[in-house]
Amino acid sequence: MSQRYHLIGIKGSGMSALAHILYDMGNYVQGSDIEEKLFTQIGLEAKGITLYPFGKSKIEPDMVVIIGNAFKDDHVEVIQAKQAGAKCVRYHDFLGDLASNFTSIAIAGTHGKTTTTGLLAHVLRLNYPTSYLIGDGTGKGVENSRFFVFEACEYQRHFLAYRPDYAIITNIEHDHPDYFTDIDDVLDAFNVFSNQTKKMVIACGDDPEVKKLQTSTNMMTYGLESHNNVVAKNILKTAEGTAFDVFINGEFYHTFNTLFFGDHMVLNSLAVITVCYLEGLEASIIDKDLRLFEGVKRRFAQKKHHTQIIIDDYAHHPTEIAATLKAVRQKFPDRNLVAVFQPHTFTRTAAFIDEFAQSLNLADHIYLTDIFGSARESSGSVSIQTLIDKCHHANLIEKETVEQLQQHQDSVVVFMGAGDIKKYEDAYTKLPWRVKR
Repeated sequence: MSQRYHLIGIKGSGMSALAHILYDMGNYVQGSDIEEKLFTQIGLEAKGITLYPFGKSKIEPDMVVIIGNAFKDDHVEVIQAKQAGAKCVRYHDFLGDLASNFTSIAIAGTHGKTTTTGLLAHVLRLNYPTSYLIGDGTGKGVENSRFFVFEACEYQRHFLAYRPDYAIITNIEHDHPDYFTDIDDVLDAFNVFSNQTKKMVIACGDDPEVKKLQTSTNMMTYGLESHNNVVAKNILKTAEGTAFDVFINGEFYHTFNTLFFGDHMVLNSLAVITVCYLEGLEASIIDKDLRLFEGVKRRFAQKKHHTQIIIDDYAHHPTEIAATLKAVRQKFPDRNLVAVFQPHTFTRTAAFIDEFAQSLNLADHIYLTDIFGSARESSGSVSIQTLIDKCHHANLIEKETVEQLQQHQDSVVVFMGAGDIKKYEDAYTKLPWRVKR
């Protein structure tokens, strides 16, 4: 029986993916958000899903209203939904209930969730009926799905609403300093999440905090270190991709040839390989399907721009920045590397400012935008100048001054951030190209 849904914050990456899932399963879906055009709404509009500006929605009593986690109970839409008598539920609670209808696989971790979710969903859907929710706004719903693959965010312990059959934990680091007090607080949340997993926790055993997990659930670890259950050895990196041998419980399993770059993608692949191995998928099929993966939105998205290569990436934590820049070095070893970074939230910038500088210094040239405030915070004590001073030869860049990037001809220009850094990239690529003489 179909249901009628209204999603508050429908343009958000997780919410838009959920809207696609519900629509694909035969439900009526509408939603509301800010009026600014975001990339996630393109797919929603293509399906004819009605998008209302906040405060102008038509919410009816028979609707289930799903509230995005960025919106508090005093938001105009939440008040309207309750006044209409509609059933209201938070995003993470709804997702937990939805996932319980399938063999669910939750992908958690401080970094790498979206790419790993996308990669696993890609391999499984080529072989089994699979529904999935990816943190880049991509979602697909299949009512008779065998699997439901979804991203599980630790922020405010939202992932504790999930009790998945399998859980992948890519890593555990201190992030979201506006909520988590320290790394022990983060580890505590992951411990609870692990213990709620039903069948198996699949975790990166190279990660120092993952090694501290205490869970009663069965666990398989993966990584580059030999103590793991699933190990990548004989890694061969080229400008065309990465090949590696996989050993499971000490025995050779298969040689995988991928089009991926960077050690982080080897680890993400191992997580996917482990799930597929546990579900009985043949190694040769996994290998073939890994090679067909085209990536997810805003993760190492590459295009040519005159004599430059432009890469768009969601990296917004020091570890992610370092992984992205190292991957660029592998793929483009003979080009200069230009990093254009927009820090995301004042608390994160202040908490990790030295680590940000260290990671950014892997680039040959650094450009920094002003700090992007979020719905959670619009200002803070740290300024972008503090980070500029800690980096080697960093410069401030604004949308009006992006033309200076043209001086780096034949370079790779990497735009990184979780805010509106895409606007800087768009402003740059629309400029007339002035050939250096």
